[in-house]
Formats: sequence, C-alpha cells, structure tokens
Amino acid sequence: MKPEFARTWQRSPVQQKSTPKKKQVVIKVRRKGLITRGEKFLYSLVSILFIVICFYIVSFSFTLDTLNRDVQSLEQQVNQQEATNENLTSEIKELSKPERITKIAKENGLKIQDTEVKKANSFDE
Repeated sequence: MKPEFARTWQRSPVQQKSTPKKKQVVIKVRRKGLITRGEKFLYSLVSILFIVICFYIVSFSFTLDTLNRDVQSLEQQVNQQEATNENLTSEIKELSKPERITKIAKENGLKIQDTEVKKANSFDE
C-alpha cells in the first residue's frame, strides 16, 4: 500500500472533518475563437466589396437594358419614317405622270399643241 493511502485510512472520520479543505481556485480558460480579429475584418471587407460589385453589375445591366429599349424604339421610328417616305415617293411618281398633267391642263382650258409633255422634275433628283 502506498503510504498516503494508509494515513488517510488510519484517520478517524472526526479528524477528517476538522481539517480545513483547500479552497479550489477556479481558473477561467479563455477559449480563443476560430476566427481572429484580422480575419473578421478581412471577411467583412470582402463581403462589403462583393455587395458593392453586385450592386454595380445590377445597375450597369439596368442601364444597358434601358439603352437597348431606346435603340429599339428609335429603330421602329426610323422604319416607320422610311415606309412613309417610300409611300410619298410613290405618290410623287403617280402625280408627276405626263398623262395626269395633260388631263389637268385640258380641264383648266389649256391647249396643248404638238409638244411633248415631260415628266415634272422634283428638287431631290
């Protein structure tokens, strides 16, 4: 047997109560976190940067979409104007036919003598 065990075994229970117990000192162990302060700062900085970049991308996409819609509406207007111009050009050709000119001249009392009626020239040509 060990000597310490033998001594405690020989003591009476009364003696054990009278001995003062040592006061247990509570040691607080500080657990360090998994992430240090510097890492937290870097993570938050990267997160903010990521959010700003996402906002910029969405803003750029919105602006690009708006411009595309404006371009499409302008193209529609150009197509409509081209169609109107073609209609007016064909109407000019119809109105400047020599037969029409001679008919209007006869209706207004003009006499056409052996001359040829030429097509009326437009300013664009």
